[in-house]
Amino acid sequence: MFVGFVFFTVGFIPQPSFAQIPNKTRILFLFDASFSMQGKMGKEIKMDLAKSLLSKMIDSLRSKPDLEIALRVFGHTTHKDRKNCKDTKLEVPFRNNNYDAIQANLKGLKPLGTTMIAYSLQEATYDFPKDKLSRNVIILITDGIEECHGDPCAVSDALQRNGVILKPFIIGIGMDIKSAKLYECVGRFFDANSKDGFDNVLRIVISQALQNTTLQMNLLDESSKATETDVDMTFYDNHTGRMENNYVQTINVQGVPDTIIMDPVNHYNVVVHTLPPVKKDNIEIVAGRHNIVPIDAPQGSLKLVAGGMVTYTRLQCIIKKAGTYETVNVQDFNTTEKYITGLYDLEILSTPRYSQINIAISQSKVSEIAIPPPGKLNFYSRYAVIGAIYRMNNNQLEWVINLNSNIIGLQSIILQPGNYKIISRINSEKRVVATKKSDFEIRSGQTLPLSL
Repeated sequence: MFVGFVFFTVGFIPQPSFAQIPNKTRILFLFDASFSMQGKMGKEIKMDLAKSLLSKMIDSLRSKPDLEIALRVFGHTTHKDRKNCKDTKLEVPFRNNNYDAIQANLKGLKPLGTTMIAYSLQEATYDFPKDKLSRNVIILITDGIEECHGDPCAVSDALQRNGVILKPFIIGIGMDIKSAKLYECVGRFFDANSKDGFDNVLRIVISQALQNTTLQMNLLDESSKATETDVDMTFYDNHTGRMENNYVQTINVQGVPDTIIMDPVNHYNVVVHTLPPVKKDNIEIVAGRHNIVPIDAPQGSLKLVAGGMVTYTRLQCIIKKAGTYETVNVQDFNTTEKYITGLYDLEILSTPRYSQINIAISQSKVSEIAIPPPGKLNFYSRYAVIGAIYRMNNNQLEWVINLNSNIIGLQSIILQPGNYKIISRINSEKRVVATKKSDFEIRSGQTLPLSL
């Protein structure tokens, strides 16, 4: 269950995030009835102003489809002198047509007790039914700061990281600057210091809570056109690092990238799973509108070809960014893979290995790398042998592969065409003079028998 906070310091704002369209929106009003709410904002008592505007807003919600609301109150049963730090209660739970019950409960509230933000938030998360497809919003309405030694920031952070809530919105009513700053770590803070300002914020938040927000990710080619497609993308919460959504991007028959439902409460980091991955951090989604986010992801293809009658069991190639040790992929031969355009270094895991540097991958083109078909060496010995196969490189012996000293009889080794030298000795012979040396040539598609 995901819960989005709209923290009110008499005001509110939010909505949560889902890849699927939520089947219902649930809004929990978390109302501060502590003693400080008897203070004034302008000519009106803050409690009276908050009750009046909240009741008016509830009237406007009666006709909204697929909506349920509830009311939790804190600081309303025990006088502040007793400092009851557990004075919070779900007064009206979620159910259909409970609008009159909430308005009646609001009407009887009087500013009385202690402000307990952290504990109330923690308790409020259990008020929502366990429905993963609902959009759950908490609206905290308060004018004050924590008075019970709780840590609203820690509670908010823990609940976000555990996927219980989304990033809170805080709207302060009649708060001083110092008090307002204490909420910046809890979520997004909005200041409401007038009746009109508070009323306007309520309407904005309701609009955001009830409207779907859509996102279109445009993967751009080198001409800045949204032609790249069929790539998986993952979205992470910018604050918690929690994975929120992933999908394989497509383009429809009209040539337009597809659209998903996303929650605007959070900022997102997105990873486009190209080779190598492309990332974009701190994406802000505007609520109630269709958002289009472009990301540069130009791609071309690399085709690796190895044919012939004699073949490797599985021939692979290590792909690295040119001039670095960063491995981008290990690609099988006789396959084609897409890569972000640029230069790459290749290490072909044939026997022996071959390297090719600064291979260019160009937009929408296929770069083909082919190697000669290998041949086969059938090495036979009636005894276990110690030794290795080498090739000459700039008048120096270059190691290629060791013989298997545990095998008696035939060893079949796939080798690239070229001239080689085998240096070996029967394992049971302990004399240097028992070393045997043989030069041989491997040709593509041919099998060479060699015995010791």
